[in-house]
Amino acid sequence: MKQANTPIAICAGLACLFAATTASADAVTPDKVMFDDLEVKTSLTGAPGDAKAGKKWFANRKLGNCLACHVNKDLANQPFHGEVGPPMDGAGDRYTQEQLRGILVDSKAVFGPDTIMPGFYRVDPGARTAKKFKGKTILSGEQIEDIIAYVMTLKE
Repeated sequence: MKQANTPIAICAGLACLFAATTASADAVTPDKVMFDDLEVKTSLTGAPGDAKAGKKWFANRKLGNCLACHVNKDLANQPFHGEVGPPMDGAGDRYTQEQLRGILVDSKAVFGPDTIMPGFYRVDPGARTAKKFKGKTILSGEQIEDIIAYVMTLKE
């Protein structure tokens, strides 16, 4: 049986394509993130993060640039670890996923407005942020969840 190329069939196909591409979009937009006692209890994507991808994001000097402030023995092969923030060694034992999510989403809400750490999932991430991130988030919800999954692997 030959399939007709009717407008209805085309629209149905486009609707399926649209649903597939938007399903991977962040489940919680930056303006809808809810803090509860300095923690963000709800996943930003509704899915667990990927620790392998999170390691890649953590080491990426053009996005979060985590290594600029944090020592991380797991990434000893990467040069120039900063010492402004706490060492990440053992962070998976010190923090819960909910605490890490709060810190990454909006560190200023957790540590106060004077922290050097930007809010990675805020449209206004804070001072000392690259101009290319003004008016948009530094990291996506998926990248945040991936970094959380990675940091949770950093045990003592």
